[in-house]
Amino acid sequence: FSYSSLCIALGKTIALDTSIIMHQFRAALNSLNLTLALSGLFYRTLTLLEHDIKPVFVFDGKPPVEKLSTVSNSSTQTKNCIQLLELLGVPVVQANGDAEALCAQLVKAGAVDAVASEDMDTLPFGATILIRQLNASKDSEVIEYSLEKLLQKLELTQKEFVDLCILLGCDYCDKIAGLGPKRALDLIRKHRTIEEVVLHVKKKTHPVPHFWKYKAARKLFLDQPNTDIPTFFWSEPDEEALVRFLSHEKHIKEEKVRNRLTTFHQKRKKLREERETSKGFKQTRMDDFFKKTRKRGAVSKRRN
Repeated sequence: FSYSSLCIALGKTIALDTSIIMHQFRAALNSLNLTLALSGLFYRTLTLLEHDIKPVFVFDGKPPVEKLSTVSNSSTQTKNCIQLLELLGVPVVQANGDAEALCAQLVKAGAVDAVASEDMDTLPFGATILIRQLNASKDSEVIEYSLEKLLQKLELTQKEFVDLCILLGCDYCDKIAGLGPKRALDLIRKHRTIEEVVLHVKKKTHPVPHFWKYKAARKLFLDQPNTDIPTFFWSEPDEEALVRFLSHEKHIKEEKVRNRLTTFHQKRKKLREERETSKGFKQTRMDDFFKKTRKRGAVSKRRN
């Protein structure tokens, strides 16, 4: 399916699923060292800010009971991340449940312009714009998903799309074994609901899980409780407090911390000067910094 290439102007507000970001850092570093992950979060946040992207970091709250088996206790990591982000002057939001659900609510409410996450579950939660592979590398290929265009191409309603995602596998219940993306899409297009799919699927080749909790998963995606949407504010990073936290407490070299902050202030100053002095100033676009993505010719067959 053809998705539009990234054309979101810098200056937009992006909600980020923080747990996904921290998992990326740990995986990339092949380490559980929290200090290294914090260092990565520090550098990436400044890179986003200096290119005029306004991040809103969303943290998981208490997970639904359907997801308890997949969630580990990371309160120390969360506490340290929140402290760092607050010192960087960026908004932090704690979800009542899963962060991806709140991210979706924020973009649906217009509080942010898009969600950045590697978790495709943000789409069945209703996120209108999802950005994947948004990181601090100039060589990164950023992919944008439009939920509206996705539903049009799939010829599905949002409820039918949720049932398709459950069939393909989600965090909240098992899936029908051996059912691939093409077959699942064909079944949903033909029968429109999981209930009807179950009546027509071949049980020998595609056994349906016992006590399958697909209805609970569907309810989680479609019936999110109303959430008060906060007003977001950004402020300048607190350099001395960041040095105390990162260097004195977490033992990251002070020179590295101060040098990165100096570069950040220089780039922000240059950006402000360009805006003030250039009458015909063209706003920097996100795809001027991040490599412009290819147009996608087919729906990915893999989901996280």
